[in-house]
Amino acid sequence: MNLPEFISRHVMRIALSLSVVILLLLHASGAFQFGFINRLENFSYDVRLNLMMPRTLDQRIVIVDIDERSLQEQGRWPWGRNKLAQLVDKLFEDYQIGVLGFDVVFAEKDESSGLKSLEQIQQQYLKSDTGFAQLLEQLRPQLDYDQLFANSLQGRKVVLGYYFRNDDHLDGRVGVLPEPSFIEGSFKGKDIAFMEATGFGGNLAALQQAATAAGHFNPDPDEDGISRRVPMVMSLDGNIYEALSVALARVALDTPKLQAGFADGLGVGKKYAGLEWLQMGDRRIPVDARVTALIPYRGLQGSFPYVSATDVLNGKTSKEVLKDRIVLVGTTAPGLMDLRATPVQNIYAGVEIHANMIAGILDQNIKQRPAYTLGAEFVLLLLTGLLLAFLLPALTPLWATLSAFVVLTLYVTFNLLLWQSANLVLPLASGLFLIAVIYVLNMTYGFFIESRGKRQLAGLFGQYVPPELVDEMAKDPEAISLEGESREMTVLFSDVRGFTNISEGLDPKQLTQLMNEFLTPMTHVIHDNRGTIDKYMGDAIMAFWGAPLNDPQHATHAVRAGMQMLASLNSLQAQFKARGWPEIKIGVGLNTGLMTVGNMGSEFRMAYTVMGDAVNLGSRLEGLTKNYGVQMIVSESTREKVPEYIYRELDIVRVKGKDKPVVIYEPVCASGEEDKSLQDELKLYRETLKLYRAQNWDLAEMQFINLQQMYPQRQLYAMYIERIAHYRQNPPDAGWDGVFTFQTK
Repeated sequence: MNLPEFISRHVMRIALSLSVVILLLLHASGAFQFGFINRLENFSYDVRLNLMMPRTLDQRIVIVDIDERSLQEQGRWPWGRNKLAQLVDKLFEDYQIGVLGFDVVFAEKDESSGLKSLEQIQQQYLKSDTGFAQLLEQLRPQLDYDQLFANSLQGRKVVLGYYFRNDDHLDGRVGVLPEPSFIEGSFKGKDIAFMEATGFGGNLAALQQAATAAGHFNPDPDEDGISRRVPMVMSLDGNIYEALSVALARVALDTPKLQAGFADGLGVGKKYAGLEWLQMGDRRIPVDARVTALIPYRGLQGSFPYVSATDVLNGKTSKEVLKDRIVLVGTTAPGLMDLRATPVQNIYAGVEIHANMIAGILDQNIKQRPAYTLGAEFVLLLLTGLLLAFLLPALTPLWATLSAFVVLTLYVTFNLLLWQSANLVLPLASGLFLIAVIYVLNMTYGFFIESRGKRQLAGLFGQYVPPELVDEMAKDPEAISLEGESREMTVLFSDVRGFTNISEGLDPKQLTQLMNEFLTPMTHVIHDNRGTIDKYMGDAIMAFWGAPLNDPQHATHAVRAGMQMLASLNSLQAQFKARGWPEIKIGVGLNTGLMTVGNMGSEFRMAYTVMGDAVNLGSRLEGLTKNYGVQMIVSESTREKVPEYIYRELDIVRVKGKDKPVVIYEPVCASGEEDKSLQDELKLYRETLKLYRAQNWDLAEMQFINLQQMYPQRQLYAMYIERIAHYRQNPPDAGWDGVFTFQTK
């Protein structure tokens, strides 16, 4: 996007559209959430689900229903365990079912047989009556209904149900749990948001031991109370337990163990965002961040055959309906409280939710919302938003309407294709909202644009450049671009020396005043020399020349600014001293080269800035000022562009992260301002550098010692004396070209 568009009649529409894009990108990234979009997303999910449901009858799974007629004929619930044992025997022996699951928990003992009363009579009144005792023992197997029920479960593929609870109830743990699917510590080091429980309502120990497996039947309704997903596993005391539907499918498939599924190369113990799927043999159950799975509803209630429990007990059901089937025992009777609100029906039997999950596992058609759907939503929103933001303002209202409709149609079609072909649930509401809002904004607010062009331009660049440059930019907007582009530019970095010690000696108010007093004149110097302030980094300044306005003299202006910053700082020292503030010294680094400049950042924040190797080198040069005891260092590329200054060659260096060596210089003064003493010093220094690079250590050392004695304030000469001593002990490699390599920044 270039600036003519900003000062044209389209600027407001583009700006508002991009604001909507940014807000929705922030929503998609999770930075903050719009509740109404989440509600719209739930609604759009429900619409897609109802639209794409197969609405077919799945006869592989049969529900034995404890319905109203069963309660009328067999008695009120709970039934005696002897009757349940009879039901189990009928299902396996007469109807030859494959697997049986109970959407019921058997947490309390069944004392309806009167066995407990007979035992009390014996203890209190007939303790010495051996005949009564013998008769009681003969009757015990027939009257111990729990054991009768356990015996009927033994050796058969039966899966019991139980529930977890998350409260501080005193009786928070009742019955026993099955063996966990994953023991404590299985996911050590992994960031997985399992649903946590503090208690449970489990089955009697004898029943649990007799059953093949057990699974929890906890729901996980959304904020609106609608059941769209089910937790596939839950955590208690670090152990992980599978859901009823998972346990039933696993038993039906003869899969001995549930396994965790992670992305390739990321196993347990390695850091990863979370669990992606549960593996059951060759089948996968896709899960989300909370290890829940979307319920693959087939249709309205009745998508699976229902058989009345009383008909099974009375042998009235056709054997063909139940033979080799997966059977779920549950209830649709309203008084037994197992009815749920679902996307497909307001009142829906909870037992059929388990049936849908089992069918989805068997068919591998469970919809998935993996973590990367957030990234996909982000990309789609970004592309769609940018397309509409720049396309609609250029079109007439009619063509804009047609274009928005086409984009909306394509967006929805793509979403539905992924839903149907890849079982992938991509967010839809945010995209539809984005298209609608951008369209409305463009149709409503377009006429505000022309009067705000210059103000928009000033808002964009006012924080970077002085007002007079903004006015200059407005005169020639064609030369300005916010898009990333490569330009030859000059970058400047400055940093306060010993800032930590300075900050420790001042209170926060004084430190704030000092930094304001320091940064303000430094900024004036940069602005006066046509520089662009990139950013303040605490005590550091980053600026560049050559953008947004093209500046053929960018290197000259940058060097002049650096020299003036040092001069301005010297004039500040007396003021700082008078206020009791410490003396401030800075280092300045400059480099000239190709850089990428433009509006860069993220959905959270954009900034007009420069990037590239040439920028990094400028930062490195600023850091080297401490090593050479100078206040300012420029690269050879900057020196070549600004020949009107006298320079002291400091060294040939290879900075950290760069392979190519660079010659570095200290600007000393403007050409023509040097005196005889400076000329003599620089001449002797250049000759000494030649001796040093020729590895004539003795003569070079002698000359550096002479220079140090004549100019003791120069840290540079002492540095070379130390370096020569080092090279005597550790000679450089053959073919050494005089380059010194820095191992640190």
